[in-house]
Amino acid sequence: MGIGDGAMARRRASSVADVELSYRRRFLRDSACGLGSIALSLLLAEDGYPAAAADPLREREPHFEPTARNVIFLFQAGGPSQLDLLDPKPSMRRWDGQPLPDSLAGDLELAFIKPDAKIWASPRRFDRHGESGLAFSELLPHTARSADDLCVVRSMTTDQINHHTGQLMMACGTPFVGHPSMGAWVTYGLGSESRDLPGFVVLNSGSGADAGSGIWSSGFLPSSYQGVPFRSTGDAVLHLSNPPGYSRASQRARLDALRDLNAVHRAASGDPEVEARIASYELAFRMQMATPELLDFSGESEATLDAYGVNEKETAQFGRNCLLARRMVERGVRFVQIVHSSWDHHAELKKGIEKECLTTDKPSAALVADLKERGLLDSTLVVWGGEFGRTPMVEDRTPSREESRGRDHHRLAFSMWLAGGGVRPGCAVGQTDELGLEVAEDPVAVNDLQATILHCLGLDHTKLTFRHQGRDFRLTDVRGNVVRSLLA
Repeated sequence: MGIGDGAMARRRASSVADVELSYRRRFLRDSACGLGSIALSLLLAEDGYPAAAADPLREREPHFEPTARNVIFLFQAGGPSQLDLLDPKPSMRRWDGQPLPDSLAGDLELAFIKPDAKIWASPRRFDRHGESGLAFSELLPHTARSADDLCVVRSMTTDQINHHTGQLMMACGTPFVGHPSMGAWVTYGLGSESRDLPGFVVLNSGSGADAGSGIWSSGFLPSSYQGVPFRSTGDAVLHLSNPPGYSRASQRARLDALRDLNAVHRAASGDPEVEARIASYELAFRMQMATPELLDFSGESEATLDAYGVNEKETAQFGRNCLLARRMVERGVRFVQIVHSSWDHHAELKKGIEKECLTTDKPSAALVADLKERGLLDSTLVVWGGEFGRTPMVEDRTPSREESRGRDHHRLAFSMWLAGGGVRPGCAVGQTDELGLEVAEDPVAVNDLQATILHCLGLDHTKLTFRHQGRDFRLTDVRGNVVRSLLA
């Protein structure tokens, strides 16, 4: 064989080797998802369901020992009037009917009324309750009975004056659209104890929140962490039930095929959202078995159903939601957000606030009492409140009709209450001035409240971060301090 023949032979050998290497690389590439799926299936087999990607809602360790494992946020969207419910101001009566003094009006930011609007003292009677002596309005007789279990924060403040941005601020820590909500951050940080229900569930009642689904969004976090809206009757989630003639075995086979196809797509694209898609399909499959039992109240005593007002017209929907929230945390759901959106009383405050208190007071109190009786209150943090409060001044759109009086949005001072989960019971934190216009002692900003909620769950709000668009984001943005006076 000549010199030329030897060179040609070497080129042919090299070409064959390249082809073989190419085939080996393609084999490893194409089989990677299959090998990975096999390994992952073995790891997750003990959970009793197939999977093609790591479970994004698997339980994770907190930063430190928590005092709470679950949160139920009773979000009273619209802005309840703290002056008529939780923050008694008897000294307002001597100012009633007078315009706000210029020294206080200043550059006061209001949504609709003028700073010199007339002061309107609350017509509601406040009484002290329990050993703690906390004062509650006559409109909250049931909540008042839980006085010794509640911590009322009378010095809440926010920098948002309108509903949409205010609700986003309270739920997401920022007024900007597209950021994760508190429930999403919590499930991202801790995962969920429930295998058959979502880690973050949303229940709605009332007229609908201005910020809509933004207050339970996962924002830039993977979509596995977004809130899942449930209904309290019928199918918990629309289209969750199989259509007639479609068996569970058929659905399982279909999901298996989808799982394998999605795994191939995940391996090729590297898109982590495919994992969220796979996980959501598998969770929905398991939910089909779990949710009928969840919604079946036949095992609850008549005394429990009566306490929540499930069978009463005024309290039925909110009562069912509160009872569902208790049943959810029993089953390991990490964060339940009940959104009741009917507190925006610019007019006819007397009629409106009486209606909303009739709707929510009894079920809210029943939830706290029921959790306590079952030994769940110590590990469940309950939060009640809206995005801001209402003004001490009247908003009088029809001056000729006294019953038309209302109150404008008020961001400088409002009230919320918390119970359980490591919060100090039977106390009031902070106070406002004699008109309830501004915080006079121990202000608690929205990001402070969020930092405190995360702290109760064993999470350091400065360390719970997610890198997005080149920087680390967190629920409390660049602010927030744990409110130690709130803690037991």
